[in-house]
Amino acid sequence: MQIIICGAGQVGWQIARHLAGEHNDVTIVDNNPDLVRQATEVLDVQGIAGHASYPDVLDRAGARDADMIVAATHSDEVNMVTCQVAHSVFAVPRKIARLRAQSYLDAIYSDLYRRDHLPIDVVISPEREVAEAALRRLAVPEAFDNQFFLGGEAQLLGILLDEACPVLNTPLRQLTDLFSTLRAIVVGVRRSGQLFAPEPGDQLFAGDDIYVMTHRDDAMRALDIFGKQPRKQERVVVVGGGNVGLAVARDLESRAQRIRVKLIEKNRLVAERAADALDRTIVLNGDGLSHELLREAAIQKADSILCVTDDDKANLLTAVRAKQEGCRMAICLVNDPTLVGMMRPLGIDASINPRSTTVSSILRHIRHGRVRGVYSIGDAEAEVIEAQVLSTSTIAGQMVREIDFPEGALVGAVKKGDKVVRPTGTTRIEEGDIIVIFALAADVPAVERLFQVAIDFF
Repeated sequence: MQIIICGAGQVGWQIARHLAGEHNDVTIVDNNPDLVRQATEVLDVQGIAGHASYPDVLDRAGARDADMIVAATHSDEVNMVTCQVAHSVFAVPRKIARLRAQSYLDAIYSDLYRRDHLPIDVVISPEREVAEAALRRLAVPEAFDNQFFLGGEAQLLGILLDEACPVLNTPLRQLTDLFSTLRAIVVGVRRSGQLFAPEPGDQLFAGDDIYVMTHRDDAMRALDIFGKQPRKQERVVVVGGGNVGLAVARDLESRAQRIRVKLIEKNRLVAERAADALDRTIVLNGDGLSHELLREAAIQKADSILCVTDDDKANLLTAVRAKQEGCRMAICLVNDPTLVGMMRPLGIDASINPRSTTVSSILRHIRHGRVRGVYSIGDAEAEVIEAQVLSTSTIAGQMVREIDFPEGALVGAVKKGDKVVRPTGTTRIEEGDIIVIFALAADVPAVERLFQVAIDFF
């Protein structure tokens, strides 16, 4: 397929990396020649330097023959105009735009994106994606990652194993025998910075980050088995009153279970706007790094602190200070992936990478066929793919143990009709089944070939 990606920043780069790696004809467009050159040198893509919204630039990028355009520049307006030009001048069938400004995302203006107005097929909001990711982290504070599949019936949990884990040094095969009724599978393990799909004979060790695919009803039991005790979230401090922090506070306010929320915002005008928009949240104007202000927010009694300002370093330092003051859990928004390795030494429990959440969201919408969901793990190290099995797939009618899965891929869950089951070697994959597969990035193309036309692009 011929795909144009406008914007060679972090999001555009990762989308290009994914799609080019799957043998698509990708052209990346950016007005920064250095970024374009870097992309063409490292990735198997073509590059055009120029403004993405200019018709002549899109023409040089191959818009006349393009099947899809992804507008992910830093400007909402450029992304919108790019989609309009791609539709009106070049009749590009599929148009995706990343939009940040909340005014463009208000539901009352949703008609704006009809084909006879602004023809954008899918609108992606990074702030909304990040806010939802933050809320998922807060929902399961014992996990550093939390994502739902199969309509919410299956759950991917990221769990850090410590010395208190009762199943350390136990082969995974034996865990299956010990907990035969537990609908959960360890699909990924990160050890010493290396992510891999474990074998049945592999053991788990303290310090491992594991990814567990579990039935929603068995999630708490799975956490208990891996040494994590559920904790209620009753007091939450949010640092940063921008779109992300405001969305999180609004959601927490709306819940039936009362959660006490305090929001800290440095900019006075932003703080006043947040105070006007929120009903029960206490809004404090000041620097989240301030020792006195954190104490005023009763950080020592807080169950969690969520640091979501636009300054990575401020988020990290605020989280560290909050933990020193007695806050039980700290979650940070971090744009720079090279800082993620500092989290654990600093005692920070979980991080949210806007790039990763946005890439996952875009991939969900650009995959075609029977793909229902895609989640990008880490720095594009792996994907979790949810897809429906078609009769044309080579895996239809085969048992799991008969399927030639690549070494870095594992089936985490299977939905047959209305029932979600834990797959075993004898589970037969049938037409119409929906399966969730963990696959290392290098093995994603091989997994797609197993599905034949089931995973494709518009």
